[in-house]
Amino acid sequence: MKYVQLGSSGLRVSPVCVGCMSFGDPNTLMSWTIPEEESLPILDHAYKSGINFFDTADMYANGTSEEILGKAIREFGWRRESIVVATKVFNPVGRGNDKVIRISEDERNNLGYVNQYGLSRKHILSAVDASLKRLGLDYIDLLQIHRADPTVPARETMETLNDLVRSGKVRYIGASSMWAHQMLEYQYTARQHGWSEFISMQNLYNPIYREEEREMMPSCMKFGMGVIPWSPLGMGYLTRPWKTWGDTSRGQAQAGRVAGGIPDESDQRINERIEVIATERGVSMAAVAIAWVLSKPFITSVATGMTKIARVDEAIAAIDLKLTEEEIKSIDDLYQPKAVRGHF
Repeated sequence: MKYVQLGSSGLRVSPVCVGCMSFGDPNTLMSWTIPEEESLPILDHAYKSGINFFDTADMYANGTSEEILGKAIREFGWRRESIVVATKVFNPVGRGNDKVIRISEDERNNLGYVNQYGLSRKHILSAVDASLKRLGLDYIDLLQIHRADPTVPARETMETLNDLVRSGKVRYIGASSMWAHQMLEYQYTARQHGWSEFISMQNLYNPIYREEEREMMPSCMKFGMGVIPWSPLGMGYLTRPWKTWGDTSRGQAQAGRVAGGIPDESDQRINERIEVIATERGVSMAAVAIAWVLSKPFITSVATGMTKIARVDEAIAAIDLKLTEEEIKSIDDLYQPKAVRGHF
């Protein structure tokens, strides 16, 4: 494995990150997540293959994703000092099988979730303690705000995150999908007060969604932030011929939509081009799509779901798959601009 620095920080991570949204109780939020007994062997295979970067979130599968990751660390005896555990805070964590991210704020509050979401000091501190308990860890390597919270002053959020870093419960902080101006406000607020700044951005980016190149990617480069795109495979759309994507459990669960949008003709052409390159190279479509993302200079590591051991091997193979300039351009030239997706 060849490790890279996450942005301008000293943290070294594998170019492929295990996206743990795929792990957890399928009776909670997403029917396509896989339970503990299936998840643990995949996680251990990833670790033994050299992947040291694992990304989860408190709300994934109502907390069971964090629990499974924590169990893997303990049961398989992973070296804690070598791995990088990332999690997120913002969304409410449902109790039992409650699907609280899919209801209105008033409904959440009336169900007893008031002050249990957002980026207030109260919620962030409580959420981090809860994540540490589920993970069974003493500290979180990378705590990311899952979304921006315009209802809470940036100063309150950034001061709280800084306090967590100073306390030792968190080593680094990062952000996830939001408008570039929101990320800049958080960063400049932290810089103004000498507080910890975000070292990373996790946002939606793949061959069929490149709107982040307009403002977010240049902003991240300005601050020396590493970029860890989520859904580099377009929620599975780029892993197989597009005509068969809807036959998968993930495709069915998404009701034919990718991050809120219905794939259009340009997406289909990109899918077909990736299939051609994969056939010519003798590799999977997933490997080509990941290699395309890793070819971009602003990308540090890709966070991708891995529901089978074979998916782990595909992702690792993509690290050494160097696409030619012509192959990259043949994919790039097919892209058509889209409405912004992924963070509202």
